[in-house]
Amino acid sequence: MPWYEQYIGITGPLIAPILQKTEIAFMDALPEKAKKNEFKLEIVWKNVVLFTILHILAFYGFYLGFTQAKAKTWGVYWILSYLAALSVTGGHHRLWTHRSYKAKTPLRIFYIIGSCLASQNNVYIWVRDHRMHHKFVDTNADPHNIQRGFFFAHMGWLLCKKHPDVTEKGKTVDMSDVLSDPIVRFQKRYFKRLTILITLIIPTLIGVYLLGESFTLSFCLLGMARVVNILHATWTVNSFAHYTGYRPFDVSQEARENLFVSILSSGEGWHNYHHVFPWDYSTSELGYYYNLTKLFIDLMAKIGQAYDLRSATTSQISRKKLQGDGIHRWYTVKRLQED
Repeated sequence: MPWYEQYIGITGPLIAPILQKTEIAFMDALPEKAKKNEFKLEIVWKNVVLFTILHILAFYGFYLGFTQAKAKTWGVYWILSYLAALSVTGGHHRLWTHRSYKAKTPLRIFYIIGSCLASQNNVYIWVRDHRMHHKFVDTNADPHNIQRGFFFAHMGWLLCKKHPDVTEKGKTVDMSDVLSDPIVRFQKRYFKRLTILITLIIPTLIGVYLLGESFTLSFCLLGMARVVNILHATWTVNSFAHYTGYRPFDVSQEARENLFVSILSSGEGWHNYHHVFPWDYSTSELGYYYNLTKLFIDLMAKIGQAYDLRSATTSQISRKKLQGDGIHRWYTVKRLQED
């Protein structure tokens, strides 16, 4: 029985057809290869409702921000946003997922605070999903498989039940190195409480008591709108950077070089390079070109908080270009120095 029929007795004849059309529209948006898959897509409506509420509050926050917020409030908004963004790109991604460098305790604590501020799940789950993405990219075991459609890769994967391959093959991903970090274990244990405190309570209190804004504006702009902004910036790496752009290092990969994504995600858009050299802390051959995260990590290295930075050599990059699409991009490629 279709899922919507069970609601007919509760919602009546007006609501049930709307629910039916919603499911049909969602399925029609999937590519043919996804429809033919034996796996039946099941929408998690609790997540749909939660994300809908989150986005409504975020849009209202932006409205209040553009019509009522003070300039200094927007300054705090961007400071909190970049703290959260750098903790995801530099911490979740380049440090804990790919081990492309090492970080001392103060920097890891900084990342954990920013991680809670970003509200993209705890480090353990984020790393597990991203390692799955790299290990089983573009297959059913890839949590945000681009083969299932642009919307699915962007955020649809969070609105439906996981493919059985994701659950089954996820057991093969080694996470022992992540759990060996006591800071990660602490966050994993207290993530919900830490997130409520750091994502919602503290920014709202800052807005009300330090900036003189209303409770509603502070909560919706510094809390909800900021979270949604960072979420979509991160999701563009899964969607846009696997959908459009150049593939100068490996044409067999759907991952692509996308300037737009790099601008939004502090340097994560050089994605074809990243999938070829996932252990390179810069995730790019272009130096600081739209790569704020590399700049931040290098600054941390100069003050002794980051060390053992790993990079691909010029010869490795040149060899991999033989497998690329041969495109000459419009910007100047800044080459790494010969070892």
